[in-house]
Amino acid sequence: MTTVVGVTRAALRDRRTQLWRLAGWSAAEVLPAALSGLFTARAVDSGFLAGRPGVGLAWLALLGLAVLVGAAGTNRSYALLGAVVEPFRDDLLRRVVRGAVAGAAGGRADDAAVARLTHQVELVRDTYAGLLMVVRGFLFALGAAVLGLFSLAAPVALLVAVPVLAGLGLFAVALPVMVARQREYVLADEQLGRAVVTAVSGHRDVTASGARDQVTGWVGGSVDAQARVERRLATMAATRSLSLALGGWLPVPVLLLAAPWLVRQGLGPGALLGALVYVTRGVQPALHSLVQGVAAGGLRFAVTLDRLLRTAAPADTGPAGSLLPRPTPQHTGAALSLRGVTFRYGPHADPVLDGLDLDVPVGDHLVIVGASGIGKSTLAGLIAGVLHPQSGTVHVGGSPVTGATPGELAGRRVLIPQEAYVFTGSLRDNLGYLAPGVADDVVDRAAARLGLTGLLTRLGGYDAPLRPTDLSAGERQQVALLRAWLSPAPLAILDEATCHLDPATEARLETAFAARPGTLVVIAHRVSSALRARRVLLLDGRTALLDTHQGLLERSPAYRALVGYGETEPSDTATCWTASDGTSAAART
Repeated sequence: MTTVVGVTRAALRDRRTQLWRLAGWSAAEVLPAALSGLFTARAVDSGFLAGRPGVGLAWLALLGLAVLVGAAGTNRSYALLGAVVEPFRDDLLRRVVRGAVAGAAGGRADDAAVARLTHQVELVRDTYAGLLMVVRGFLFALGAAVLGLFSLAAPVALLVAVPVLAGLGLFAVALPVMVARQREYVLADEQLGRAVVTAVSGHRDVTASGARDQVTGWVGGSVDAQARVERRLATMAATRSLSLALGGWLPVPVLLLAAPWLVRQGLGPGALLGALVYVTRGVQPALHSLVQGVAAGGLRFAVTLDRLLRTAAPADTGPAGSLLPRPTPQHTGAALSLRGVTFRYGPHADPVLDGLDLDVPVGDHLVIVGASGIGKSTLAGLIAGVLHPQSGTVHVGGSPVTGATPGELAGRRVLIPQEAYVFTGSLRDNLGYLAPGVADDVVDRAAARLGLTGLLTRLGGYDAPLRPTDLSAGERQQVALLRAWLSPAPLAILDEATCHLDPATEARLETAFAARPGTLVVIAHRVSSALRARRVLLLDGRTALLDTHQGLLERSPAYRALVGYGETEPSDTATCWTASDGTSAAART
C-alpha cells in the first residue's frame, strides 16, 4: 500500500491550491454545526428560560443565517471537488492505458484490462471523490463540535472525547484487517471474471468436447470462492458497528448520567441541551460518515488503486502534453536488423514468417511487396515492436524492440497504418502529439514539403477543431503522415498509409518521405512504390527475396506475376498491383 499512499499524497500535493479553497468553503459549510449547540444554549438559558422569548428567537434567527452560509459552503465545496478529483482520474487513466498497451506489445495477455479501463478506473475516481469528502467532512464537523463543546464547558468536552477516541482507536486497529479482506474480494472478483470470459469464449469447444459439467464446476468454484470472501468481508460490519456505538452513541448516556454533576458545576439546562446537540448533530454524523465511508469506499479505493498501479506504467516524465517520454533517437548500427524471425498467429498455426533475416542500413528506402495476406503488415508490426516473434530478434536503431518501453520505441520508429488515427481535438494537437511543443513555423515548412498546406488551410488552421467523422479517409491519412514527418523517430514505416489517396498524391508523399532524414520502409499499395524504392523485399509464402525492382523482374516469376507483367516487359502506365488472376490485389486487400 506504500505506492497507493505515495500516489494519493502526490495527487493531493499537486492540487494544493484547490484543496485550500475547498478547506475554506468547508469551514463555511460547518459553521451551523459549530454554532448550533452554543446558540441553542443561549436561546434556552438567556431567552426562553429567562422569560425573554424575543432574545431566544433572535439567537435562533442567527442560527438560521448560519445555516444559509453553510448551504453556500456546501454548494461551493462540491463545485471544487471536480478540480481535485478529475486530474487524478486523468493521470490514473494515462497510467493504465500505457500499461495495457505495453502489456499487449509484450505479448502478455490480460483478460482484466478492459475491466480496469471501464470499471476499476471509474471506481477509483468515484471512491476517491467520496473518500475526500468523507474525510474532509469528518475533520471539519468533528473540529466544529469540539470547539463548540469547549465553548460551553471544558468538562463537557472531556466527557465526550473519551468514548469518541475509544471508537476511533478500535476502528484504526481493525482497518488493516478490513483492507486485507477487501483485497481478497477484488482478487476473487477478477478471478471470477477471467473464468467467465474463458468459459464463454470457448463455449463451442466445451459443447463439442462434452466438457460442460467440468467447466460448470470450474466456474462454480470461482463463484463459491467469491461468496466465501464476501461473507468474511461482511463480518467486518460488526466491528464497524461497535466503533460507532463507542464513539457515536456512548457519549449521549455519559452526558445524561453526568448531568446532575454538571448542573452542580454551574452548567445550565440550555448548555446541557447544547452539548447533546453537538453530540447528536455533530459528532455522531461525522463519525458515522467516516467509519462507513472508509470501510466501504475507502477500502475499495485503496485495494483497487493498488491493483491498478501494479499493472500500470510509471507516471509520465516526458514534456508537458506528451503521452510518452521522448528519448533521444539512437542511430548506432543498422537502422533495422532481423535475425531468424519466425512468427505465427497461434501455437498450432503455420508460420507467417519463418526464419527471416533482413538488414536495412541507415538511409535506405525499402518497399515490401507480396500477395494479399502474405504477411506484409505482420512484418511491419514486428519491425514497429507492436508484435513480437516466437523466435529470432528484431533490432531497430541497434537496440532490440523486445523489452523496450513505448517511449523508447516512439523515439526509434514511427508507424503509419492503413487506417490513420485522428482524435477529437485541435489540428495542432493532432499534428504535434508525437513532437510536443513543435513550433508552427516548423509545421508550416513540413506541410509545404509534403504539399499539404492547402489541406491545413481547408481544415481551418492549427486551432481548428477536428472530429474524425468529419474527415475523409484520405484526409485522415494526410494528417497522420504530416504528424509522422514531424516525429523525431529516424525510421518511418508506411503500412499502406496512402491507400486512400490518388496515385499522384501518393507519389508526392512517398518521394518526400524518401528525402526525410532517416530510413523509410513502405508496405506497398501500388507498383509505383516499388519503382521509387532503392530496394524491394518480396514475401512469397515462407521465402523472401531482396533486390531492386528490375532485379526482381529478372529473377522472380512470382514478382512478375504479382506486378501483372507475366513474361512481358513492364508498362510505364501500370499503377496498381495486379494478381495473376487479373484482379486488383489492392482491391482484394
